[in-house]
Amino acid sequence: MAKTLKSAHFTNPSRKQAVIYARVSSKEQEKEGFSIPAQLKLLKEYAAAQGLKVAQEYVDVETAKTTGRNAFGEMVDYLKAHPSIRTLLVEKTDRLYRNLKDWVTVDELDVEIHFPKEGVVLSRESRSSEKFMHGIKVLMAKNYIDNLSEEARKGMQEKAEQGIWPTKTPLGYRNVIGPDGKKIIVIDPAVAPIIAKLFEWYATGQYSVREVTVKVRELGLVYRKSGVKVPASTVNAILRNRLYSGQFEWNGKRFQGSHEAIVSPELWERVQNVMDGRLRKKHRRATRDFAFSGLIACTACGCAVVGEIKKERYVYYHCTGHADKCQGNPATCRRKYVREEVLEKQFTELLGRLHFDHEVLEWVRDALHASHADHRREHEEAIKRHQSESKRLQDRINAMYVDKLDGVVDSAFYNKMSNQWRDELNRCQHEIDRLQNADKSYMDEGVKILELASNAQKLFEKQEPRQKRRLLNFLLSNCSWDDGEVTATFRQPFDLLAETTVIAANSLTTTPAISAKSDIWLPDQGSNLGPAD
Repeated sequence: MAKTLKSAHFTNPSRKQAVIYARVSSKEQEKEGFSIPAQLKLLKEYAAAQGLKVAQEYVDVETAKTTGRNAFGEMVDYLKAHPSIRTLLVEKTDRLYRNLKDWVTVDELDVEIHFPKEGVVLSRESRSSEKFMHGIKVLMAKNYIDNLSEEARKGMQEKAEQGIWPTKTPLGYRNVIGPDGKKIIVIDPAVAPIIAKLFEWYATGQYSVREVTVKVRELGLVYRKSGVKVPASTVNAILRNRLYSGQFEWNGKRFQGSHEAIVSPELWERVQNVMDGRLRKKHRRATRDFAFSGLIACTACGCAVVGEIKKERYVYYHCTGHADKCQGNPATCRRKYVREEVLEKQFTELLGRLHFDHEVLEWVRDALHASHADHRREHEEAIKRHQSESKRLQDRINAMYVDKLDGVVDSAFYNKMSNQWRDELNRCQHEIDRLQNADKSYMDEGVKILELASNAQKLFEKQEPRQKRRLLNFLLSNCSWDDGEVTATFRQPFDLLAETTVIAANSLTTTPAISAKSDIWLPDQGSNLGPAD
């Protein structure tokens, strides 16, 4: 759910205008009463104190079923359409960004962002170290959100271990509520017979996937909601899905399902043997895992740069030089070869720009812990609320038990109410555990990001080809080469770290070490507003 709140018209045009943005990530968070109202109150009071006129207010309330943020998109469009308004007020970092794409979107607006609760103001004029710190907090917020989402996955894992398919069903089954109130899956009587025929036909070995796709379409196999006929890719996925045999795989483990099978395990295995046999007949040339293939583009023509083994031992890279893409002569591009060792040396030198010494790492680590204080306080308050609710529920159960012993209530009523309260008690404890684990992960991830950046060069030198490519993809973007020379840009916030590290290194040549580090890395009073009351 998203809503846009327009403020009243102001008559003093000389005042600097600003936009307010507030967000909560769930209905429950909104109902707790401290989030949206508190955010708006804080931001309006801050605007008044800073002499800012609020031109527009935007609020997003997200739920698990909501996709996108309508108000966020409206705010971005508004700021693009009103270049005179260059100030954005947001409670704190994790209220503004859900992911790195949001960060890039806001960064391109060239606005001055105020985070009153963190005591920070960011703009294009902010120092590189301040931007870097902000970037680290964006990554931390993303990892925190990812950590919270793991709790939903844990619940799905628990269902799988009970033999219950934990997510949306494929064609042939339906999700329903079972007698005990839990979601289960049952056979769809209209579709299951078609699925059974599909397996029987393919198991004969007389039909290809495309041919059985045509046959099941003729029987009326379509997508449940849209009514669109299923493609061959969906039929292929159905034939590979073990769920139809009464078992299923989840997170790499196999479980015996509590649902009714559409086909026998023997039939399902016969289908797999037919599919695997056909795959084995296809000739697949074994290839070596080249560390930099597909990572670099040729500057001359934009084609991919790939690896190739020469004389059965040396690895060379060259442009693929596809004629339909090349602006010039594709043969000329292909003749430019470079040894893998040369590229590796260039990437190693590039990653060396991220390194900073242990003293700077400790300073940045301390700054992260300081900025985390408010976030931790909110967590502690939420945990206290759930602990208080747990105590209240346990007291109710104890009192009800005494009433049962005294004959005030009968056993049936006691069992009904105590079971209900115990379920609520378990949910409270689950929420307490979730908050405690996510809070710890939030800081751990921030420190890991710093350590990864500082040690990227050493890690790169020790990794296998596949891991080298993963590391480069995480840290770099827009990798290209021109006649064997690699150029690349660091992804945010590593670009800011690289820039700041270079500035610090240059300053150390003309300024005493301690003074230079302090000037570069430690924020000055002008950009740090101090914690909000």
